[in-house]
Amino acid sequence: MLYHPENIEPKWRQKWAESDLYKVSNDPSKPKFYVLDMFPYPSGAGLHVGHPLGYIASDIYARFKRLKGFNVLHPMGFDSFGLPAEQYAIQTGQHPAITTEANISTYIAQLEKIGFCYDWSREVRTSDPSYYKWTQWIFIQLFHHYYDISANKALPIHALIDHFSTQGSQGIKAACDDDASVFTAAEWNAMNETQQQTILLEYRLTYPNESMVNFCPALGMVLSNDEIKDGVSERGGYPIVQKRMKQWSMRITAYADRLLTGLDEVEWTESLKDQQRNWIGKSVGASVKFALSDDKNSIIEVFTTRVDTIYGVSFMVIAPEHELVAQITKPEQKEDIEKYQAWTASRSEVDRMSEVKRVTGAFTGSYVINPVNGEEVPVYIADYVLASYGTGAVMGVPSGDQRDWNFATHFGLPIIPILDAQKDMDTQADHTKEGLYINSELINGMTYKDATQKLISWLEERGIGRGKTQYRMRNAIFSRQRYWGEPVPVYYKNDIPYTLPVDKLPLLLPEVDKYLPTETGEPPLGRATDWKYTVDGVDYEYELSTMPGWAGSSFYWYRYMDPTNDQAIASQEAIHYWQDVDLYIGGSEHATGHLLYSRFWNHFLFDLGIATQKEYAKKLINQGMIQGRSLYLYLKSTGRRLFVDVNLADDKDRLSRDKYDTMIIKDNRFEGIDADQEIEWQKDEQGQVYAQLKPEIEKMSKRTLNVVNPDDMVDQYGADCFRMYEMFLGPIEQAKPWDTKGIDGVHKFLRKYWALFYNDGKWAVEDTEPTGEEFMALHTAIKKITEDIERFSFNTCVSAFMICVNELQRLQCKKRAILEPLTVLLAPFAPFITEEIFHALGHTSSVHRADYPICDEKYLVKSTIEYPICFNGKRRESVDFSADLNPKQVEEAVMSMPSVLKYLEGKKVNKVIVVPKKMVNIVVGE
Repeated sequence: MLYHPENIEPKWRQKWAESDLYKVSNDPSKPKFYVLDMFPYPSGAGLHVGHPLGYIASDIYARFKRLKGFNVLHPMGFDSFGLPAEQYAIQTGQHPAITTEANISTYIAQLEKIGFCYDWSREVRTSDPSYYKWTQWIFIQLFHHYYDISANKALPIHALIDHFSTQGSQGIKAACDDDASVFTAAEWNAMNETQQQTILLEYRLTYPNESMVNFCPALGMVLSNDEIKDGVSERGGYPIVQKRMKQWSMRITAYADRLLTGLDEVEWTESLKDQQRNWIGKSVGASVKFALSDDKNSIIEVFTTRVDTIYGVSFMVIAPEHELVAQITKPEQKEDIEKYQAWTASRSEVDRMSEVKRVTGAFTGSYVINPVNGEEVPVYIADYVLASYGTGAVMGVPSGDQRDWNFATHFGLPIIPILDAQKDMDTQADHTKEGLYINSELINGMTYKDATQKLISWLEERGIGRGKTQYRMRNAIFSRQRYWGEPVPVYYKNDIPYTLPVDKLPLLLPEVDKYLPTETGEPPLGRATDWKYTVDGVDYEYELSTMPGWAGSSFYWYRYMDPTNDQAIASQEAIHYWQDVDLYIGGSEHATGHLLYSRFWNHFLFDLGIATQKEYAKKLINQGMIQGRSLYLYLKSTGRRLFVDVNLADDKDRLSRDKYDTMIIKDNRFEGIDADQEIEWQKDEQGQVYAQLKPEIEKMSKRTLNVVNPDDMVDQYGADCFRMYEMFLGPIEQAKPWDTKGIDGVHKFLRKYWALFYNDGKWAVEDTEPTGEEFMALHTAIKKITEDIERFSFNTCVSAFMICVNELQRLQCKKRAILEPLTVLLAPFAPFITEEIFHALGHTSSVHRADYPICDEKYLVKSTIEYPICFNGKRRESVDFSADLNPKQVEEAVMSMPSVLKYLEGKKVNKVIVVPKKMVNIVVGE
């Protein structure tokens, strides 16, 4: 009987589905283990071979833990709201729900084909109203809570109202707007509802706010930094402009310290932790007020971590979008300022933050007064300062900062030498060669720490500054001008937002005639008719923006625990059983997006008493990227680069991915070139076209035509082979190019494994006792593979399986006591072939419900030892002796060997040297 995966795999997929093999229930009699994949967005292109890498790794580990006796939760769902479906809807008029459903069906079919052990009864979809009801519910809870710094947790907003009504704003320690209102209890109680609600927005954990955003005019919507690549929209490549808009925001900065300290509690890679620490960017320093020289009532406030360098300030830079720009710009500078503002608006925040070498800016014509020495300081605008970060202004100290030095040098500004309290008294900043400048008697001779404290006290006493902790991370913008997203459960009364009652959830997406913004610039939801919230016969307008993509992915692991619960995100029984994610696998590109926002929401749910742990994922593994081989056609005549389909068949006499020298293309047109490209073919006298063809290894993408479909691999080699080959490519964390050259070796291994059970196509398994060598081959594999699975070193596991099978093949092993445990050991990696063999061995239950084999160390100790037999140091032969023999017994055994006795005929034995467990040397003479 030969191995035919095309017959085996469909049979077992059907049987597993019919028997609910992977269905999981809460079972307190077993220890739990929660394995989670970052759930995918179901694109129309379906899976390529890079997508399943992490899924295969998590599936192996989930199956491994189940065999070890754990109750394993290993679910799958879909992050099904998103921009691609909306763009397709705009182009075709088809509702995004229809294309999303079709895409999900494709994904599920592909995932099932690969043989993952998902409990599909727990599937969730973020675009399902029964799911986004709870996304909206969390939004409402955030709206009705504020962060109390003294309690170090979120508290209900009514606690804040109680404080205001009795004490006013005095004594409040809460995360709030920098310019939060100051008032007495009497003033609060005298306010009307609109005034009070306006003040509460300064404290709520989610709130509407004017902010600078990345706006894409072509798409008619705001984009996050993650959705922008190389200064244009990732989808469509459209230009981005900076625009001030009213957006909903999440006060994630309230949790900044907790998000920092929480990183010490999880087993994540240090590189990923560092990315989050740097993104949060905690800075301790001072906020200082600089008054305008011609209007002392107007001030520009800056934050600095080095207030002791304030004596070296020679200029001020504010963001081009700063609210004071128009006010302080002098008429003679207006043209330059407006021109620079227009240029800056065309650049994304990412570009502005990443540009460190080029110096640009424009002078406003105004000056501010340095509060510590009374010196006038010119005010510039420059794109490296962002209005949304800090105060939107920085003080320039060119003798203490490289970028400030570059700016001062470019614009011919003075470089004031300063005493750096962190350096020796005879050392200055790198750019100053003059003598030391003694800053002030106020801090002269002090250490950096003492000088900082002294200056902050001095500034606070005069009301022109204060000590402050600031974060690089900003409050997260939480609204998108899109259709295909969660509706924000908010209506407006007197321009003040109010949340819907919880019993009115979910607020469903309305039908619209088009998925484009309205003619007046409102988001697509503005096209909905009769879509209003009615209270006591009065209609109120709903919020027209929808939630961002990260909303639905910030709590989904709880919904998997109890996906059909319509009374709570999940029952407390389910949450207390599963608690948190034991293993989370996904891409490192989500380090400062999903992983940061989801941690924020989890901390909030912990404050509400819903989550049992502050951090939801104990261990996180970032799988590396499987890269594709792209092919580019460079036309000599124009120098243009065109994509070429790497999957073109050689027999079409077309370009081949295996040929990358100068090519002669005989046709004016051929498959694989981007249909949108206008091609001017250059022909020689013979009518031939010359072009250069070059390959590049890069990310797999439908756009670059280098995608390899896993269905093709499964159809050709089987799912087991595909799974093991993906693991065999290299360490799970590393990027590696896709190359099928080695897949035949894995396929050959599976055929060898199958052949262990058959002789000439007939079942040949025996119930006889295995030999010591057979036991050693098995238990060596059990030890190695078990340890490597625990280390997530799956590529070395595949190597160990190959070594074991080769050894058993050499030993011609057909023993059930060896092959049955080997089958269970292999089951997490190759679930189909092992299920077939396990039933052929006579079992009626699944191999995936068997007991994991245990390594017996006694079989790892060799029962015999090979001793080389030497005469006068020259090896003549070798022989195996029992490992229990002592040196005297080894000597006696050697000296009784016929071959030794024959060699010694006529010779004198001077000495017999036995090196225990190493060798025997017989010293002879004539």
